[in-house]
Amino acid sequence: MNQQFHRGYGSIQELKTVLSEHHPQKIFLVTGKASYASCGAKGAIEPLFQNSKFCRFCDFDVNPKLEDIERGLRIFRNERCDCVIGVGGGTAIDIAKAIAILHSQDDEAKNIIEKNGIRIKRRIPLAVIPTTAGTGSESTHFSVVYITKTKYSLAHPSMLPDYVILDPTFALSCPPYISACCGMDALCQGIESYWSVKSTEESRRYSRKAIELVFSSLSESVLHPDKKNREKMLMGSNFAGRAINIAKTTAAHALSYPLTSYFNIPHGHAVGLSIGNFFILNANVDASTIQDARGVEFVKQRVQELVGMLHAKTPQEAANTLSSLMREIGLATSLSALGITEANVPVIAEMGFDQERVRNNPRKIVTENVKSILQEIF
Repeated sequence: MNQQFHRGYGSIQELKTVLSEHHPQKIFLVTGKASYASCGAKGAIEPLFQNSKFCRFCDFDVNPKLEDIERGLRIFRNERCDCVIGVGGGTAIDIAKAIAILHSQDDEAKNIIEKNGIRIKRRIPLAVIPTTAGTGSESTHFSVVYITKTKYSLAHPSMLPDYVILDPTFALSCPPYISACCGMDALCQGIESYWSVKSTEESRRYSRKAIELVFSSLSESVLHPDKKNREKMLMGSNFAGRAINIAKTTAAHALSYPLTSYFNIPHGHAVGLSIGNFFILNANVDASTIQDARGVEFVKQRVQELVGMLHAKTPQEAANTLSSLMREIGLATSLSALGITEANVPVIAEMGFDQERVRNNPRKIVTENVKSILQEIF
């Protein structure tokens, strides 16, 4: 499924063309709460709806939850909407994607999400407008959904949005901490998708481009944001999304989910905490721990290429570079600094074992590896 992209400052005006192709009767508009107006999206977008009515849904908090999606589905059906537009960060876009496909299914949302049991492809137009640079959700065919603190991935090829508008105007006012977390997520997506067992030549091209753009502009976009570095971050995030759409993420993402679900550490910050440790672990893969069918040397070569992308000479130096970058942009690099106690570590180790993402890692990961890394970052 091909996406239609509109990029650059002022590209939001292309939404008028998109809507003229479909003439929706009523748009289901998924947005953040205050950020929708404060970033300038509300004032720019709503005048473009022209003759189309719309229903705005923003009754959710960060990280999509089943009850948020169920609430949105009820409103969508009651209002008889025939088009979905998602405006915001990863949460708003993931919810928009989920509702766009779940509304036409013949089972309860909970059952479908738990079993990833989508049987009917999406039938209505879906456009997304990211206002943060980080998740890359605009270019993936899946949505994250939490059910009682357990993370699920709802996926189907037709969940990939039809239209993507990458207008950096709306990212200019993004607060520093959110920018830092989102940017770290994009950088980790680029790294993890590059060494993933599902990586391809195409996905690695996207990963490389994502790392190049994000690594060169993340610090400045947080500390001294301007139009140029915010645009680079938005494009880097999109390339990262395209990379994980093919290759998926790996162990650092697996470990991040309980940190977010149980301790409210924002997703990008949570992933960044362990990415350097997995860098070193994956670099030391051998015949007894290899999980990638392409072999030890293939994985070592990919890791060494990543080392170079981070302007380092060794995996340890690359890991140090990532930690330094996090501190530079205001992200704590230890669990203890984030209020997590040693008593919490076993819980995180037990829950931080998302099998799908662990299987994507080039090196086999066992519980002892996870416990060791948690002690290292404590």
